[in-house]
Amino acid sequence: MATSYIKKILTVFFAGILCVTVLLWAFTPAPVAVDLKRVQHAPMEVTVDGEGRTRVHDMYTVSAPVSGRIQRVEVHVGDDVISDQTLLATIEPSQPQFLDARAQAQAEAAVKAAEAASSLAQAELKRFQAELRFAQANSRRARDLFAKQTISEREFDQAELEVATHVAAVDSALATLKVRAFELETARAALINPANVSAHKPSCCVEVRAPVSGKVLRVLRESEGVIEIASPLIEIGDPTRMEIVVDLLSSDAVRIREGATVNIDGWGGTKTLKGQVRRIEPYGYTKISALGIEEQRVNVIIDFVGTPEDWAELGHGFRVEAQIREWQNDNVLQIPVGALFRNGEDWAVFIDDNGTAKLTTITIGHTNGRTVQVLSGLSEAVKVISHPSDRVNDGVKIVARNLQTNMR
Repeated sequence: MATSYIKKILTVFFAGILCVTVLLWAFTPAPVAVDLKRVQHAPMEVTVDGEGRTRVHDMYTVSAPVSGRIQRVEVHVGDDVISDQTLLATIEPSQPQFLDARAQAQAEAAVKAAEAASSLAQAELKRFQAELRFAQANSRRARDLFAKQTISEREFDQAELEVATHVAAVDSALATLKVRAFELETARAALINPANVSAHKPSCCVEVRAPVSGKVLRVLRESEGVIEIASPLIEIGDPTRMEIVVDLLSSDAVRIREGATVNIDGWGGTKTLKGQVRRIEPYGYTKISALGIEEQRVNVIIDFVGTPEDWAELGHGFRVEAQIREWQNDNVLQIPVGALFRNGEDWAVFIDDNGTAKLTTITIGHTNGRTVQVLSGLSEAVKVISHPSDRVNDGVKIVARNLQTNMR
């Protein structure tokens, strides 16, 4: 009897313990599964990214040196040209225009005026020549009198000055006569009839040759026709001397410095090209974004670093993606940016404190969008919770879903 009673008591006791254990297990919150990542020292760099376009460093636009009729341009895009040798275009004189009644009368009057001006210049020349002969004779007499000490040295010098003055006057009259002759010729040329132009047409043309060696980038005028002076014809450049223009937000441009290194991707090749910031232009401009927002932009000029063979596939106006290095350090204590959140005015993270989430306030430095520099508040090898959910609070039990050491 006593043994049976003791067995019943033990059975009830263990059953009660089992029930309490089941109830405790059922009502105890399960640990929150989280992603953990280690705080570690690693290289870190901060870049300013932007989209740019390639362009030839020195591009020359060849323009028409004179007005006239251009013959068909025979060079094509991509052709090699040699400085002062390759013929780019030939410009021949265009035919004169027909004159209406008023223009005809004005041209004839201009011829008569030029003839009268020429006659006046001839008369002026004869007058100055006569005065010169008189001054020369007077100078000879003054020389004889000065030798006999009859006149003073000043009077002799005055006679010589008059000779020199009249010589200059004769030279001026001769030049004026030539000008009047050319004006007369110009006035008569205005009366040339287009029907008789073949008799007056010069036998030579203006040949436009390449100013520099390189390649033809664009042919702006290909067909034959009449052109005006300074009309653009052809663009020439050296593709081996290439640069990149990246338009950055002005707030991003002030963060970089001339001489900064650049990684160039997204150009279609398999390797990353290298570059260096040569100039940050001091002039900003307004650009409308795709969303219709006005943005202040600044052009940043980047030079390629390496040999021309590295970017030989690139041409003028090709799209590239530039990553301009703003800051770099080879040994930075860092965490993933996804572990960081705001706690009031401070930055904070949750760390793994022996299976419990612990709220920790930290001080941060540089960030590159993937990782963030930790200045204080954490030490190496501590595990932080990446992208904590709303179930994670200070003191909550956690269990590691995984532990990633590679934060990239």
